[in-house]
Amino acid sequence: MRSADRIAGAALLAFALAFSVAALKNHTYWGENGPGPAFMPFWLGLVMAVLSALLLIGALRSKDRGEAWLPSGDGLRRLVLVLGATVAFVALLSVLGMALGTALFIGVLMRRLERHPWPLTLAVALGVAGLNYLVFTLWLRVPFPVGVLGF
Repeated sequence: MRSADRIAGAALLAFALAFSVAALKNHTYWGENGPGPAFMPFWLGLVMAVLSALLLIGALRSKDRGEAWLPSGDGLRRLVLVLGATVAFVALLSVLGMALGTALFIGVLMRRLERHPWPLTLAVALGVAGLNYLVFTLWLRVPFPVGVLGF
């Protein structure tokens, strides 16, 4: 696990510093009326950088190699299934649309990953897709991708 902590700590530290620098470069830190648009992102990036540095230092100082960070066996199968379903969901979003894509994504994960019975899988998948549509499309008026079937 320490290898994963080292990699994650270094990557998050670089991201956090770039985030803070980009906030200062692209936005005003302080305006005439007080904090500007860069104020909050700068400090969030700075806090994230400190926490990432602490993770990295702890991982570098540890003598214990820890357990393997990449799963094997059933855990690896589950990871590949989730990643594959997510990639397929994103790739087919413009073809299927958000509502059908969400229902299929939830359905595949529930049925293949957790082995839930069909009635429960269909009810949850359709319910989540319907709730997603109601909240974002109808209530908040967020334009979601519409598939070839028109929804």
